[in-house]
Amino acid sequence: MDIPRYKGKVPFLTADQMKEVDRALIEDFHIELIQLMENAGRNLAHLARIRFLDNNPIDKKVVVLAGSGGNGGGALACARHLQNWGAEAIVFVTRPSETLAPATFHQLEILHHMKIPISLPGAIPKVRNTDLIVDGIIGYSLSGSPKGSAANLIRWANEQGSPLLALDIPSGIDATTGKAFDVAIIASATLTLALPKTGLRAPEAKAFMGELYLADIGVPSRLYSERRWNFRVGPIFSESNILRIEPD
Repeated sequence: MDIPRYKGKVPFLTADQMKEVDRALIEDFHIELIQLMENAGRNLAHLARIRFLDNNPIDKKVVVLAGSGGNGGGALACARHLQNWGAEAIVFVTRPSETLAPATFHQLEILHHMKIPISLPGAIPKVRNTDLIVDGIIGYSLSGSPKGSAANLIRWANEQGSPLLALDIPSGIDATTGKAFDVAIIASATLTLALPKTGLRAPEAKAFMGELYLADIGVPSRLYSERRWNFRVGPIFSESNILRIEPD
């Protein structure tokens, strides 16, 4: 099964605009963050299965790298789906569980009950020969170069020679400008959410994002058409909930 290419044009959002989308989703439309994570995680797992796991995740080793916020929560949901589909999921989180955002902690607790191995980055040098690495370390809220455990996970991922699938934007890339910081994921593909981020069409970002896909996470089109927005978004996901798009 191929992911269809979207032949039309879609608007690109800055990090501040995406932050406002997330605020409006939760406060104005009462769509909870956990719902958005679920949609992101299922779409990410679906793309991983089709594009990188030969449509057969059984016995494939997938390492999921998760940060403490919403991006990490989506990656953790992805790990759950891939494990359910027969993959061997291994999870590394950048921070101890008690410091995670509540919705992300909720996703992690599910994985604990599923007996999926979860570790802090110190154990990661022991992991080798992975079929896929999923980057959910840092989302569009990045400010400055990744440091500490996040930077260590990024460096490790880039050294493995395994396919790398980034969620929303490769960790270490500024979502608005496309600036690549000193430490940044070099992805084989990026699944961006809702609408693509402006940084993904910057020339500097092209070497880091790989193939670009767009996923439907359930943003009502009415949200975009309200007065605060200068663009309209039609039924772009009418053909598929994941689309291949071009940044230009």
